[in-house]
Amino acid sequence: MVPPWPRRSGIIGLLALLTAIPLAGCGNGSKDAGGRLGSEQLRLVRQRGALICGINGQLPGFSSLAADGRYGGFDVDVCRAVAAAVLGDPRRMELRLLTSNDRFTAVASGDVDLLSRNTTVNLGRDAAGGNALSFAPVLFYDGGSVLVPSASGIHRLADLSGRPVCVVSGSTNEGVLADRMGSLGLRYVPLRYRNADETFEAYLAGRCTAVTSDRSGLAARRTLFPDPSAHRLLLEVLSKEPMAPATRQADPGWADVVRWTMYALIEAEELGVTRSNLMAVTAKARSDQRQVRLRRFLGIEGDLGGSLGLKADFAAKAVGAVGNYRELFERNLGSGSPLMLERGFNKLWNSGGLLISPPFQ
Repeated sequence: MVPPWPRRSGIIGLLALLTAIPLAGCGNGSKDAGGRLGSEQLRLVRQRGALICGINGQLPGFSSLAADGRYGGFDVDVCRAVAAAVLGDPRRMELRLLTSNDRFTAVASGDVDLLSRNTTVNLGRDAAGGNALSFAPVLFYDGGSVLVPSASGIHRLADLSGRPVCVVSGSTNEGVLADRMGSLGLRYVPLRYRNADETFEAYLAGRCTAVTSDRSGLAARRTLFPDPSAHRLLLEVLSKEPMAPATRQADPGWADVVRWTMYALIEAEELGVTRSNLMAVTAKARSDQRQVRLRRFLGIEGDLGGSLGLKADFAAKAVGAVGNYRELFERNLGSGSPLMLERGFNKLWNSGGLLISPPFQ
């Protein structure tokens, strides 16, 4: 069990599974008192009193166990933001550790309400004929890469010809490396493991010459090595890996809740709203009716939250819990973290990046 929220009972787990069946069949939620289409998943989360969120748990910077015995990281903060927007309290959540192979089954069965686990958006996962996921906005733009021992003499993919490479089974990285090596006409030996721990243990034990994953994931894992400087990333970027949280397609109302909570974190950065200045900015917006954009975003004017089945100040609740996107990034992945990753494509659209939020209106 992941603190601080207790594990749900078997009755709740059965209820989640049973409610998933009619949702998958009709793809519709319930209607509220005003006749508006609502979300069965939202109703269930509120009834349970906690958000159940699927994470990796083995990826520093994104989701890993801290010294205080709690899980933290970028993906965990995403879960906390949704819990705050929906339930008004970021602590009202339970985290489930999921492998690459069982993550989509957990979403489809209703075992988790939200998947926040370094998951790449692609057609097969999005399509109804595939995993039938509904992806939130991309929150991290990454690319596939390969990590090798610095003393290996390996400098490019061609140097891996005929050599064993460790990879997490069921990850997009497995297919990406196969496609790239195939396009180069190179043979190699893929050694597949069930999860990241097993994969990197095999690499450090010398059972493979290299290990492949996303660049951020490799950089994160390297910080845990006995001697991080003894390993380096190849310069070649193998793929584009846009990562986003995901829910089931069967409940579009719930997907909207998650989607606009994520947009709120991005919009907050653009508006200059942070966790530390939220109260002051809110007070100023209340006293100045000319601040229309800010008043709508904070729920002071209008009721955008109501169209999602949330309170008017859902965006403010999310930002108050975890901060804006910049705060999430820098704290977990950037200058305030051991990873020290540059934002790159993960900057706002008006700063040369790819992150953009539609208008809150």
